[in-house]
Parts: sequence; structure tokens; C-alpha cells
Amino acid sequence: MHDACTPLPRDFYRRHPTAVAPELLNKILLRDDGRAGRIVEVEAYAGSEDPAAHSFRGRTPRNATMFGEPGHLYVYFTYGMHWGSNAVCGDEGEGAGVLLRALEPLHGLDAMRQLRGAGKRDTDLCSGPGKLSQAMGITRALDGADLTTGDRGIRIVSDGTPPPRDVVVGPRIGISRAQDFPWRWHLQGHPHVSVKPRRSG
Repeated sequence: MHDACTPLPRDFYRRHPTAVAPELLNKILLRDDGRAGRIVEVEAYAGSEDPAAHSFRGRTPRNATMFGEPGHLYVYFTYGMHWGSNAVCGDEGEGAGVLLRALEPLHGLDAMRQLRGAGKRDTDLCSGPGKLSQAMGITRALDGADLTTGDRGIRIVSDGTPPPRDVVVGPRIGISRAQDFPWRWHLQGHPHVSVKPRRSG
């Protein structure tokens, strides 16, 4: 799969996260061991203009990667149990990023199940930020990894699949501030997104 894919360049990320986020849909998160998943759900976080962003109040040891060079991986611990994976965006010092919320697993599903649990269905392997990070082996040790060069065995690439036509735009999930920002994008009706639409009736 590596040979058929092109890493996204640094300048792809050097934009506002609301521009980067929807264009990450259908791109592939790829590990050097062959694990791969297509990005089907994302959220944008925009530094000092976004009260929900970790970087809203400035740089700390925890969020320092967000203020660095775009195109790196920012990894944080949340709810005392999960890792969140983000692509750093914008210019250095802005503290912006895109949270990878869900993947459609493509390759290495057996390895993902070893990390997530042998009985997990395909649709439950990467359908949420914590699940995605666990299945892809992402922990704080990968904070700062360069997604453009793959210096630590992880990158975001394109396999030539065009952007999706049916995209749902709406509010972000699991936050208490700036809840009205329509900064979550996901593929319409996709079985691997983190939050499925409620059934009527």
C-alpha cells in the first residue's frame, strides 16, 4: 500500500483547520507496519479563536506540539483513559489542529483487534478518537511525530480517492464550550463514524 500512496505535503496543513479538516476526509492514516484506515470523521480546533481548543489559553507542556510546525501529530490524554490524535494545522504559534475522530479500517485489522479486543466488529475498531488511537497504536510517545515524513512510522497519505460528495457538517461532540461551532465533518451514512444518527419511530 505504501507504494501507491502519496504523503500529504507540509503546505496542506499550513491553513486554517476548518479548511484542512474536510479535505482530510478520504485520506489514509498509515502505519509502517501496514495498519491503515481511511479518515471518515474529523473536527477542527482553532487555537485562540476557539474556546473548546486545548490551546485556547496558550502554550503549556501538554499542548506544546499544537504550537509547532504544521503537519505533526499532537497526542493528548482525555477522560483519564483515551488518547486523542490530531493533525497540527495553521502557522507555527497558532495552536490549531484537526482531531481524527474515526477511520474505516483498510489493512491490518488483525493487529487492530489485538489492541482493541478480539471480539470487536470492524465498525467498532476505529469509530471514535480513543478507539482510533488504540487500534493504530497511538500514545503520547508519538506526540510530535511528523505526518509528512513518517519519521516515527506514522503518516497521512492520499491513495488518489477523491473527496467525498456526501459530507455532513455539524457541531462538535463531547465539548462544553463553543458547542455551536459547525466544525465536525463526517461521511453521510458511513458505518464507521463515531456517532450514528438516531433511528426515528
